[in-house]
Amino acid sequence: MTGYLGLTWDHPRGRHALEAAAAATTDAAGRPLIEWHVHSLEGFESAPIGELAERYDVIVLDHPHLGDALAAGALRPVDELFPAELVARLRADTVGPSAASYTVDGSLWALPLDAATQVSVRVPELLDAAPATWHEVAALAEAGVARVALSLAGPHALLTLMSVCAAFGHEPATEPGTGLLDAEAGAAAFELLAGIARRAPADTAELNPIDLLERMRSRRDLAYVPLVYGYVNSASGPGALAFDDAPAATAGGRPGSTIGGTGIAITTRSTPDRALLDHLAGLFDPAAQAGFIPEHDGQPSLRSAWTDDAVNAASGDFYRRTLTTIEGSWVRPRVAGYTAFQSEASAILRDALLGDAPPAAAGVDAIDAVNARFDALASLTERSHA
Repeated sequence: MTGYLGLTWDHPRGRHALEAAAAATTDAAGRPLIEWHVHSLEGFESAPIGELAERYDVIVLDHPHLGDALAAGALRPVDELFPAELVARLRADTVGPSAASYTVDGSLWALPLDAATQVSVRVPELLDAAPATWHEVAALAEAGVARVALSLAGPHALLTLMSVCAAFGHEPATEPGTGLLDAEAGAAAFELLAGIARRAPADTAELNPIDLLERMRSRRDLAYVPLVYGYVNSASGPGALAFDDAPAATAGGRPGSTIGGTGIAITTRSTPDRALLDHLAGLFDPAAQAGFIPEHDGQPSLRSAWTDDAVNAASGDFYRRTLTTIEGSWVRPRVAGYTAFQSEASAILRDALLGDAPPAAAGVDAIDAVNARFDALASLTERSHA
């Protein structure tokens, strides 16, 4: 019999380190302390968090789920469960806004286990260096010398568009009421992306980030993707891909990127004992972050691991080459209804990006539709605070 049930996502990066750590840990009676179940990347991105929290004690989630989770009263604040020293260290030492993304109303709702953001990726023998700016990306796609694709499946059309807006100095809103995107900046970003998307191989638009990277690695028919969530697992071994900072508006400017990664949350169905808390806290020991986690296909969250010589040597300098991007990445809204909105808005944008309508007109209509749907979340936010 297992003491606790955990849920993570079905990828080596999401499960191997957690499963290996669990296999070496038992409770006082000698039983497995925690058993990990998995669901797909699509489930991780969009499954209703309230329903999952009714079945699991520990959930690996992304920060946009917090809006629905907190509205449902599904999570325990981890800063009330773990030692203050650990929480303070994670706030100070995790890379980029990893800890900040799981902080709402001053409380930390998940331990930032895995740090990831959108970065650029290329097949090194097809493209010697990554474009530094979005205008260079557009020129590369238009020239047709190297095949360029975008990450558009699932929620990623919206995530890509938001990151381009951020690169050009127009971060999206974090609360509904005045629209998610600046109308003019959003339309301009849409037009830029439409020029790239309509030249990309048609069958790439339905590939999630894992499948997109695997296609690049195995088929070598795509040279470059300017924004896709970074997977260190694709940066070493046969056919390794080269990861670089995301494009900026101007050379040397801020790369536009939307942070992802994962956090470990404890549900209100659970009454965690000291053994579970100590087990989870051990995953954040600096030695484990630079050793055990990457050795078991994980992607650490501590800055000390991202700058570690051995960790970078084993990953083609994946971490150092993308550090600037994750340090400057922005945090999505954490409001009730956002996860479902993200998928719906992305479908609107994807259809418009790949459609036949002139990009200028299509962009205006799509941005208006996205903004209207985002502002409609205000009623959910008000009810969750009532």
